[in-house]
Amino acid sequence: MVCDLGRQPFLFDDIKCFPASFILAPIIVRLYTAAGERGYMMLEYARHRPISRSKARLAAGKCWYASKRYVKWIFSRDRIAKEKSSANLPYLIHTHATPLYRQLRNVDMWLQTNKVINLKLAAERLDGLLLKPGESFSYWRTIGKPTKRKGYVEGMVLFYGSYKTGIGGGICQMSNLIYWMTLHTPLRVKERHRHSYDVFPDAGRTQPFGSGATCAYNYLDLQIYNPTTAIYQLRVRVTDNELVGEWRSTAGCEYSYKVYEKDHRISSLPWGGYLRSNIIHRLVQNKANEEIADEYVTENQAVMMYAPLLES
Repeated sequence: MVCDLGRQPFLFDDIKCFPASFILAPIIVRLYTAAGERGYMMLEYARHRPISRSKARLAAGKCWYASKRYVKWIFSRDRIAKEKSSANLPYLIHTHATPLYRQLRNVDMWLQTNKVINLKLAAERLDGLLLKPGESFSYWRTIGKPTKRKGYVEGMVLFYGSYKTGIGGGICQMSNLIYWMTLHTPLRVKERHRHSYDVFPDAGRTQPFGSGATCAYNYLDLQIYNPTTAIYQLRVRVTDNELVGEWRSTAGCEYSYKVYEKDHRISSLPWGGYLRSNIIHRLVQNKANEEIADEYVTENQAVMMYAPLLES
């Protein structure tokens, strides 16, 4: 028995021979599904290909997004945390420290020395901030715009898969720290932006890939909301070798949190690059160490700017 499938573009209605359709239909479905998935993946990979933009285009885009943020600030009804206290709240909820100096390929150490200057200035604005119930913390509304007049100096700024120098460069380390600590508290992250490029290999890194928060004044912000009935306090300080942070509170926390990654993979892209991706989750446990929940946090995708398996 022969089926005439040549009249027009294929449709399942065109199959006139039912016995043959039982054989052909599953095959056609698989072919169409595979083609659709491949097409989607090709578009997804192409979306991550670095695009070279003119200085005028970059300046116009930055102006547009910064203006949108200023308008949002003007009309926002959010209660922004402003009060500070130099006295520690009684309960330590979570603490973390990150090294100030790392051996990065082809990066001059003076950039990291200047980063420390910038971090100290940012810490002065953030240390002791109280986040009361119903209030939101905004990274940029607390720190303000980094300028020379305020003492900020040239530091390293990640830029389209590479880096350049810029006033206030390096204070993303502070937003990374605050975000990571917040994932270990009942506080809720309202806004966070991931890095689009993985610029440096994992030299001594202990946290999962993609567990930080990039920032760019003022349109890439880190915002945290306090949904609890307790007051939280952010403490940050710069020591000789580390950036140290704490979330403290007026009440103890009933739960503990463990942040981990799933589906960490490196994919080859059609244009020759590599895409690194993973999914961040956190386990919530009670005081008896019983698992209460396994919560999805975020998904990360970043174009790798170095060869996979490169150690340093």
